[in-house]
Amino acid sequence: MRLTTKSRYGTRMILDLAMHAEDGHIPLSAISKRQNISMKYLEKLIRKLREAGLVSSRRGPSGGHRLAVTPDNITVGDIVRTLEEGSAITDCSEKDKKLCGICNQAGECLSQWVWIEASRAMFERLDQITVAMLLDNRQTFIEDARTYSDIC
Repeated sequence: MRLTTKSRYGTRMILDLAMHAEDGHIPLSAISKRQNISMKYLEKLIRKLREAGLVSSRRGPSGGHRLAVTPDNITVGDIVRTLEEGSAITDCSEKDKKLCGICNQAGECLSQWVWIEASRAMFERLDQITVAMLLDNRQTFIEDARTYSDIC
């Protein structure tokens, strides 16, 4: 499964808000510049994150956005579920659907179990990774990611 840019950019936006929390409410234009993400796209993401209660917003000259929850209480799983609007990696592993209706094996597919288990495992791990954990270990994780991308 590939996560969409919603999850990747949304996570970057949340991390940016956490890193600049001491600045108060942060305008999207500042995040857009620092993260090189279009304002239009950030506006769509911030709306969902606000509705989920992860971000609060204020209008006006000193307005902007800030985290509504402390960084140790926001997981990457929270961000991904909010922005991807679910926690399944395939249509047939959605909790609310007994039959996916997508493939020709719907309801009789042994591989459906695989995708349900993969979804559970992925989110079990994403739910262990907090924004605070990422910030506290940022250099180590950046170096780990570089090492991993050298291997691939």
